[in-house]
Amino acid sequence: MLHRSPQFVTLGCVSMVTRTKGLRRGTRNILSKSKRERRRLFIGRVMHSYEIGEKVAIVLDGAQQRGMPHRRFQGRTGEITGKQGRAFVVSVHDGNKEKTVVARPEHLRPIE
Repeated sequence: MLHRSPQFVTLGCVSMVTRTKGLRRGTRNILSKSKRERRRLFIGRVMHSYEIGEKVAIVLDGAQQRGMPHRRFQGRTGEITGKQGRAFVVSVHDGNKEKTVVARPEHLRPIE
């Protein structure tokens, strides 16, 4: 019996599941933490104050969902250009374009 839910697509006698299109798809390894890092809140990372013009690295923290940038910016470096509430505005080069990313300090790390 074939499923009648919209997730399944019927191609002849073969039924296939449609691909998900969520924002966090394909992030099992990117957002997962090791056993040692679980249940730890890095208070220094949250309370760190950044200045405009400072260089930062975008490192996603899967335990904190608020203010998380898109996964394509994981591991990118950028420069802080402003503040927006509790978050910071970071300009990042994506190929030839310069993009602005709004991220909270849990997802940023300073670069010396």
